[in-house]
Amino acid sequence: MSDKYTTARLAKGPDHFEILVKPEPALEYKLGKQIALSQVLLIEEIYSDAGKGTRASTEKLQKAFGSADAIKVAEEIMKSGELQLTTDQRRKLVEDKRRQIVAIIVRNAIDPRTGAPHPPLRIEQAMEQIRISIDPFKSAEEQAKNIIDQLRPVIPLKMEQMRIAVKVFPEFAARAFNVLKSYGNVSREEWQTDGSLVAVVEMPAGMYGGFIDRVGKVTQGTIQTKVLT
Repeated sequence: MSDKYTTARLAKGPDHFEILVKPEPALEYKLGKQIALSQVLLIEEIYSDAGKGTRASTEKLQKAFGSADAIKVAEEIMKSGELQLTTDQRRKLVEDKRRQIVAIIVRNAIDPRTGAPHPPLRIEQAMEQIRISIDPFKSAEEQAKNIIDQLRPVIPLKMEQMRIAVKVFPEFAARAFNVLKSYGNVSREEWQTDGSLVAVVEMPAGMYGGFIDRVGKVTQGTIQTKVLT
């Protein structure tokens, strides 16, 4: 690891492929910012072991990616692989994500003993107590759901719940269903004869905005939703 470069890697079956990238441009690219891949790559080479300088063979590249073109392969590695963060990058991303998660919990959870929200510091201390692991690339809304469940044995939490009816067209139903489960409890699930999905999802109210954005992207804006009373 260096301040000047880091690696991105992707496994394809038994083979591993790595590229050397510039830390800051690579992180911006991974986070979805519009940046040319040429600005990300330190060198246009694909390695099986970047640390040893061992280049991946053309045969393995063709088998794994259907191409030996370094730019095309690097694009897939950046899109689907794992970016190795610098220590400073990881710390900043994790802290930012932690603040977002704490804000979601404070905004939507109450102490059932008092009916008032928990102070942010109390939530942060409880998260530290049970050593919550934060994923810097996963959305705060998705992580908050699991973290709330983990916090309940430590501090009393009650979340305002919503029930949302959704209908997803056949071509997006399978992928969308995984998103529904990641945000809440799927209390009703009906697969129609044409392959479309009708479901009811129960989730904390504060996750609704993130949920709509995420399923909107997965379904290309075609999902139909209705908040149930």
